[in-house]
Amino acid sequence: MSALPKTEKPPLKPPAFIPLPLGAVRPAGWLTDQLRVQAEGLGGHIEEVWPDLGPDSAWLGGEGEGWERGPYYLDGLVPLAHLLDDPVLKERAAKWMDWTLDHQQEDGWLGPVQAAKTDWFERRAFDIWPVTVMLKALTQHHEATNDARVIPAMTRFCEWLRDHLDEHPLHEWGAYRWADLVISLHWLYNRTGLPWLLDVASKAHDQGYDWRAHFEDFQFPDKMKREDCELKTHVVNNAMAVKTPGVWYAQSGDALDKASVYKTLETLDTHHGSVTGVFTGDEHYAGKDPSQGTELCAVVEYMFSLELLLSILGDAAFADRLERIAYNALPATFTPDMWAHQYDQQVNQVLCTVADRQWTNNGPESNVYGLEPNYGCCTANMHQGWPKLVANMWMATPDGGLAALVYGPCEVNASLENFTIKLAVETDYPFGETVTVRVDSSGGFPLRFRIPGWTSGATATVNGEAVAISDNPFITIERDWSEGDRVELCFPMSIQTETRYHDAVAVVRGPLVYSLRIGEEFRKIKGKEPAADWECHPTTAWNYGLLIDQQNPASSFKIDDDRTIGPIPFDPSATPVTLRAKGRRLPGWKLVQHSAGPLPQSPTESDAPLEDLALVPYGSTNLRVTEFPVLVT
Repeated sequence: MSALPKTEKPPLKPPAFIPLPLGAVRPAGWLTDQLRVQAEGLGGHIEEVWPDLGPDSAWLGGEGEGWERGPYYLDGLVPLAHLLDDPVLKERAAKWMDWTLDHQQEDGWLGPVQAAKTDWFERRAFDIWPVTVMLKALTQHHEATNDARVIPAMTRFCEWLRDHLDEHPLHEWGAYRWADLVISLHWLYNRTGLPWLLDVASKAHDQGYDWRAHFEDFQFPDKMKREDCELKTHVVNNAMAVKTPGVWYAQSGDALDKASVYKTLETLDTHHGSVTGVFTGDEHYAGKDPSQGTELCAVVEYMFSLELLLSILGDAAFADRLERIAYNALPATFTPDMWAHQYDQQVNQVLCTVADRQWTNNGPESNVYGLEPNYGCCTANMHQGWPKLVANMWMATPDGGLAALVYGPCEVNASLENFTIKLAVETDYPFGETVTVRVDSSGGFPLRFRIPGWTSGATATVNGEAVAISDNPFITIERDWSEGDRVELCFPMSIQTETRYHDAVAVVRGPLVYSLRIGEEFRKIKGKEPAADWECHPTTAWNYGLLIDQQNPASSFKIDDDRTIGPIPFDPSATPVTLRAKGRRLPGWKLVQHSAGPLPQSPTESDAPLEDLALVPYGSTNLRVTEFPVLVT
């Protein structure tokens, strides 16, 4: 495991929290099960079933695909392999790393040179975008293995950038995703101190799209028309853009860049936000109707943006949103065994079939579960979500301690400047409200714990003695720790509601969003199992309005939480928590364009019989209604 950099080298601004090297935080409990599900699904077998990542990949010296798909895959495979300490996956990742590092060109270029051609977009011979993604994979590989080839290879490629960016400027995808290049330039600068790397970063900034101006004068408040779609309205570009002003703030120090992070989040939430914390985009801005879709690539890239912003700015609200996305939108867009995924997920998703829908400009396969629905970018890029979440659950603090930023079961073994801190986190969170942190080291150091923004009445104890909690979103406990000390945290999870589109209501408890359980039938439409494509059809009604006391939402529900988390944590048939509610059918709310039709304006009336409804975690659903019309009481 690589040594932890003390902080950013001047003139870069020091981060609020310092990311730990890959492998310092490892999964435990249900998170180990979740990463193992990924490894036993497409995450560990995709090379066997998808030619684009097979032995003919140009990133392995073959004649096949040589653009972004290999790097995207490695950006998730490398952390998955090392967090699970899986020898097969580590060997597989090393195969790709070895080819990239051993076949660097004399002038410093990394990876295959693109064949100049035109398909949907121009493929320039020296397209910097796919190499940008490979740089992120290389940094993780270096942190996990201390591979001595990485820093020299990255330095030589950055010399190529220094000498050739004028001749081969950022274009198309790379111009909109320039911050991803700057991330690796800053990573390399902090380890080498080479001042010209910051000049290269400045040139990338100057050649890149101005996202700060984009959100200061936002021109796209409504669902896009197909003919008006541009790369600046593309959902994944925007998910990546969330981090862009923060990444640049580390170099510019400009308060306007920092402020732009919050303007970006506010704007996306206001015009295109959903209850899961992401925003719609199927493939471009799609408004707030819960039948619109969100692309899987946008989910994992939004998570990565928030993980970076947590480090740079340290705002606990980023962790609240990160958990909302990770524990809802991420698992919901896969089958529970992670052998199939959707391109687009819907907040109100009642039928997954090959059919023309109200998408902005995606195809009819976009919400089926499969190997490569609609387009293969998500098939390659989806792998980073879970492992990067685990890797960023804890970070180092500038005062020589550690901070718990995202909660879930894990183990921490962090080598800081003069000592090592070992911790074990035991919890059923986000399904349960208690977190136990066992300290497996001795010595004096601070531990900082995030208090989620949604909780009220949080408590903390050390070895049974209460610790005062203020309104600050972090509490710091600094003491001489002894091996075996235990910190007990409790974050009460009250049932709350959020008012959404057409005054519908969404139900949340802690970091989890809850959705109507709908009976489902999977029907195979093509392919060979287990990597087949499936439609999902409802076997029970979905068009319900919710009977709820909005002044006292908790009184409208009963909580059933007596089940343990199984080996597939988001298995729809074994949800650890279920909310019992009441509702009535709304006969006039029907399918339109193969999706739940326009959401009735709330409050609404129904003469249908009152029925018992089960609401389960959003991430445990394949079909669902999440934004409910509210019944007149």
